[in-house]
Amino acid sequence: MLYGITAATAALLLTATLSALLRSLSLRLGPADGTGLRARRARPRAPVKARPVPLLGGVAVAGATALVGWAGNWTGAAPLGADAGRLLAAAIVVALLGLAADLLPVPPVVCVAGVAVAAALTVPFGELGAPAGVLAVVWIVLVTQAFRSLDHADGVMGTVGVITAFALSGCAAAGLMDGLAALLSVLAAALTGFLMQGWPPARIAPGRCGSLFAGFLLASAVVLVQAERPAGPGLGAAFALTAVASADALLVLVSRGRAGWPLLRPAPDHLVHRLRRAGLTRQGVMVVTGLAAFAAASVGLCIDLGWLGAGAAWWVAGAVSAVAVAGAVRPGVRPRRTPPHAIPAPGGPVPRVLGRPGRPRPEAPGAVKVH
Repeated sequence: MLYGITAATAALLLTATLSALLRSLSLRLGPADGTGLRARRARPRAPVKARPVPLLGGVAVAGATALVGWAGNWTGAAPLGADAGRLLAAAIVVALLGLAADLLPVPPVVCVAGVAVAAALTVPFGELGAPAGVLAVVWIVLVTQAFRSLDHADGVMGTVGVITAFALSGCAAAGLMDGLAALLSVLAAALTGFLMQGWPPARIAPGRCGSLFAGFLLASAVVLVQAERPAGPGLGAAFALTAVASADALLVLVSRGRAGWPLLRPAPDHLVHRLRRAGLTRQGVMVVTGLAAFAAASVGLCIDLGWLGAGAAWWVAGAVSAVAVAGAVRPGVRPRRTPPHAIPAPGGPVPRVLGRPGRPRPEAPGAVKVH
C-alpha cells in the first residue's frame, strides 16, 4: 500500500514536471509559428493569433510510467512479473513508434503494423488458443487506434485513460495480478499528471506517442486480465471497459460508410466534434466523455468482480449503438477538398476544416480542431 501511494505520487509529479519542461523545450526549438516538433494549432483564446500546442506530452506519460514501473520492479517493491514486464516493454516500443510519427512523416499503416506486432508479442496465445489470440490482436489494434482518435479535443484521451486504468487496476488486483495492477495504477497517475498541462485549453498534447502508448497498454491489459475469465463475463467486461473509445470508432465507421467518405481521411465527424457543435465547451466535452467512461468502466468492473451479470454489458452496447445510429442520421461535416499544395505529409499536421463545402467562411469561436 505504501509503495502504491509513493509510486502514484512520483508518477504524477514526474509527468507534470516533464510535460512542462517538454512544452518549453518544444516551443524554444520550433519556429515562431508553432509548427516545430510537430506542434499542432489549437483554438486560440483570442481570435487574432493561434497558439501552438506541442505534441510531446506522450513522452512525459510514457517516460514516467516506464521509469516508475521499472524502479518498482528493480527494487523488488512491486515486481511486475513476466506478463506485465513484457507488456511494458512492448508499450514503450509503441510509444517510440508514435513519437517517430509525431516528428516525421510516418505513414499511418506503419503505426498500425507496429501496434499489431507488439500486440502479438503480448497476447497470451497459450491461454486463449490461436483463433481467439488472433482476434485479441485485432481487437488490441482497433482499441489502440480508437484511443488515438480520442485525441481530437483537449483532455479527452487523458480523462478516459485515467478512468479506464483505475477500473482495470481493480480488475487486475481482484485477479491477483499484482504487478499488472501496480503498472495500471502508475499509468493512471501519469495521465493525471499530464492533465495538469493538458486540461483545456491544453498547453501540451499527448500526440501519437501518448495516445498509442496509453491505448495499447490499456487494451493489452484488458486481454491479459480477461483471458482467465469465463467467455461471457470476460467479453462483457472487456467491451464495457473500452466503451467510449469503441463508440467513437463505431460512430466514425458508420458515419463515413453511409456518406461514402474515406475512412482514413481526417474529418470533424468524431464524437468530440459533434459534442462541440451541439454547444458544449471544451471543458464540457471532457466532462461528458469522462462521465460516460466512468459509467461504462463501472459496469465493466462490476461484471469482472461478479457483482453484475454479463448481460449488464448489453446496456452499454445499447448506448454505443444509439451513438452509432445518431451518426448514421447526421454524418457530420463533410471534409473539404484540400488544394494539392496544402496536403500535409503522412503523419503531419492537418489543415483546419473551415466550413461546409461551397460556403467557405472564417472559423467560428467554437470550432473544433482537426488533426
